[in-house]
Amino acid sequence: MLILTCPNCGETKDESELHAHGEAHITRAGPEATDEEMETYLFERVNPKGVHFERWHCSYGCGKWFHAARCTNTLEVFGTYSAQTTEPPKEIIDILDKKRPGWSWRKFGGTAQ
Repeated sequence: MLILTCPNCGETKDESELHAHGEAHITRAGPEATDEEMETYLFERVNPKGVHFERWHCSYGCGKWFHAARCTNTLEVFGTYSAQTTEPPKEIIDILDKKRPGWSWRKFGGTAQ
């Protein structure tokens, strides 16, 4: 079972008190998007075996959104952070670099290392 701490209200909850909403840090398609861009936005997602960045909703707490970095193999949570960021904070990237040698945020389309 996943145990996550909401960075907004600071409460630690198990996954039954939260709601997962898929991949974090995706580029949303706007009204000017082509059919191909809309198809990519709607249907193409990264679903890695290993490190993954997800959007979560603190459903039974503050009601706010946040992001979580976790491993899909082991369910290890590397950290949670505000949903208003475009990339994971440096602290989480540093944790991942230390725990997962050879891992790179660039594989997810990020610019930070």
